[in-house]
Amino acid sequence: MPKRDPFKYFHSSPEIIRLAVMLYVRFPLSLRNVEDLLHERGVDVSHETVRFWWQRFGPMFASEIRKKRADRLRSWPQWQWHLDEMFVKINGERHYLWRAVDHEGEVLESYVTKTRDKKAALKFLRKSMKRHGRPHVLVTDQLRSYGAAMKDIGNAHRQETGRWLNNRAEGTVKVNRLEAGRAVL
Repeated sequence: MPKRDPFKYFHSSPEIIRLAVMLYVRFPLSLRNVEDLLHERGVDVSHETVRFWWQRFGPMFASEIRKKRADRLRSWPQWQWHLDEMFVKINGERHYLWRAVDHEGEVLESYVTKTRDKKAALKFLRKSMKRHGRPHVLVTDQLRSYGAAMKDIGNAHRQETGRWLNNRAEGTVKVNRLEAGRAVL
């Protein structure tokens, strides 16, 4: 089945829509400022149109940027992940938030489970690797579930554990909107 064109029924070109959305997202501009900048370039759209484009195409553009960034980082020879899990309470119940953080501190993937065992670690690792590819090095804490899951996957030789090696993942405790939106039970 061919992929649908997301810009099919819009009268503006995809380049104009991308420019408007990226101006709004990248720079500290209001919707009316973006409207004025586009008007100076000869594009007559209202601020409501820019808001609609941002809501409609913003997530699509963000995923494209994330994908390009991951492809670029994958080619870097020292691409490494820091894996961590933490306790969170959801509706009074204890759950575990598993996170994969790259070497720059960017949260790649997050996953919420009710258990903290090999099965949960294996599911998290498979999901992360399917989405972002295999890293060259996986830095973890000394939870034994990681080692058992990595033996099943076949990359136990890439795991590094140590007392302070996983500080990159420990420092990303702040849950932002993006991470909370991708967490799946």
